[in-house]
Amino acid sequence: MDPADLERASRGLVAQHPTGQIEGAWGIAWDVAKYDFIEQGSDNPDTVNPSLWRQAQLNNLHGLFEVGPGIWQARGYDISNITFIEGETGWIVIDPLTVEGCARDSLALANEHLGERPVTAVIYTHSHTDHFGGVLGVTSKEAVDAGDCQIIAPEHFLYEVVNENVIAGYAMTRRALFQFGPLLPPGPRGHVDCGLGKAIPLSPPGLLAPTHDITHTGQEMVVDGVRIVFQMTPEAEAPAEMNFFFPDRMGAGKGWLCMAENCSHNMHNLIPIRGAQARNSLAWSKYIGEAIDLFGSASEVMFASHHWPRWGNDDVVGFLRKQRDMYRYIHDQTMRRANHGMTPLEIADDLALPPELHTEGHTTGYYGHLAHNVKAVYQRYLSWYDGNPANLWKLPPTEVGERYVDLAGGPDALLAKAREAFDRGDYRWVVEVVNHLVFSDPSNEAARELQADAFEQLGYQSESATFRNAFLYGAQELRNGSPVGNPAMRRGYLDAMTIEQLMDAAAVRLKADEVGGVDVTVNMHIGDTIDVDGPDWKVSVSNRAMSTSRGHVAQADATASFDRSVLVEIGSAELTIDEAIDGGRVSVDGDADAVRAVFGHLDVFMSMFPVVEP
Repeated sequence: MDPADLERASRGLVAQHPTGQIEGAWGIAWDVAKYDFIEQGSDNPDTVNPSLWRQAQLNNLHGLFEVGPGIWQARGYDISNITFIEGETGWIVIDPLTVEGCARDSLALANEHLGERPVTAVIYTHSHTDHFGGVLGVTSKEAVDAGDCQIIAPEHFLYEVVNENVIAGYAMTRRALFQFGPLLPPGPRGHVDCGLGKAIPLSPPGLLAPTHDITHTGQEMVVDGVRIVFQMTPEAEAPAEMNFFFPDRMGAGKGWLCMAENCSHNMHNLIPIRGAQARNSLAWSKYIGEAIDLFGSASEVMFASHHWPRWGNDDVVGFLRKQRDMYRYIHDQTMRRANHGMTPLEIADDLALPPELHTEGHTTGYYGHLAHNVKAVYQRYLSWYDGNPANLWKLPPTEVGERYVDLAGGPDALLAKAREAFDRGDYRWVVEVVNHLVFSDPSNEAARELQADAFEQLGYQSESATFRNAFLYGAQELRNGSPVGNPAMRRGYLDAMTIEQLMDAAAVRLKADEVGGVDVTVNMHIGDTIDVDGPDWKVSVSNRAMSTSRGHVAQADATASFDRSVLVEIGSAELTIDEAIDGGRVSVDGDADAVRAVFGHLDVFMSMFPVVEP
């Protein structure tokens, strides 16, 4: 591991948050004191992998740091970084964190110690929540609408935000509790880190739609007097993402390179365990190579959306080359084995990083994990299926669990064998075999406790923070049960979504079992819309599916007129269609029952569905 990482992560400290506590919509969103048990230079407890303990120490460093003349970062007040660049008239903000409170306090820290400036531009590097969710902490919809602040993002940003955070967001949010471990108590036996940063803040995110799209590599913009050259990197770390270079900031043709989240001081996920689209590791590697070709010789500083910067051209290029080669190695060596007929499970147990890579902190799987990334590469090319028909149509967990328990000779016999395996330290096998008993009989406390014990041992050994969090949080839910569920509808994103996106999100909620035989078409006239496609839309429900498109049809069953805000409130389950019609917020010309048929059968998603039990 590079001993210079501590110097890099500490370099340029200007100031720290006065209390370390940041208020959010639900109370304290962030508190650095929770991690005071992680002391710089201390030996790891026996419940934390020593390599992960090192990363946790580095991620514990927090404050406002000078990166170079005219550029600063606030780090350690969210899982991600917020970057402030001095423009001619105000701040250019790169990636305004996950939640409003963290962004607000980081901006206040910059204004207090560097001189107060208005925010004239916000740049979203990519479509993940921790890079846009705090935007309302640095600007407002009114400022953006008035043209006082522009928001710049890669092409298709909003589309990908909706795909990930709304279409699949309810399940993803539940699974994220295992990846990030926010409900684990901080401590040597609990939460110590997330690898990519310390933790995720506890507060809801927001969103403002971009005003300017970046569409191609080589595109330039002058933003508040600062020239920026962009590089598009779709389907790398995020479906919509971009790197960019500041060519005029250091003189003599030298500048700053922002690598977004395409490079960080750990091996990243090729598919996160919270769920997402499998990422294109081949393209990812090539984009890093392209960044070297385009900007490498002129880059004196490289900074990113997580972790600490690199300084000096040799260090920047050396770092980029190893990042590039790591993702290429994982891609190529996984597919080499796949083409020999190895399955993803076999490849995951066989493949290791070579000596040139495995000794580097920034190629270590603190956030991603090599075994999981191998499966992501395989999935992208060959799907989840390994080709063996025995795995093509497997029984669901509860049914297969009952049969395995019977095959083992009953619960007591299975537990006896599992305890023998536990005593041998064979924790992966314990987790697998006892899982069958938990799913066949979730009330079996001995099974739950033994599986929890095995999860804990796997967690304590894990170098990957996300694997540790998942194992330890799984143990916690086995012992305490799932947290109480609540309606999980997400208002923050809906305000910025287009009409088509709002209707696509509604279609996912259609309770198909309630609309058998329904065949209706409703024209919609949507007032106060911000949508470039205009106010006229049509929606049909037929064959138990909902479809939406632009324009009206001549023979609709009804025409419903309402403001866009009604659609947002229905989308967030704050309003029913009956309430909207009865309250005069929806006017109907034609068959009101047709409108009710479209909007009256929408599911409400609940948080905290079971994961480690049926």
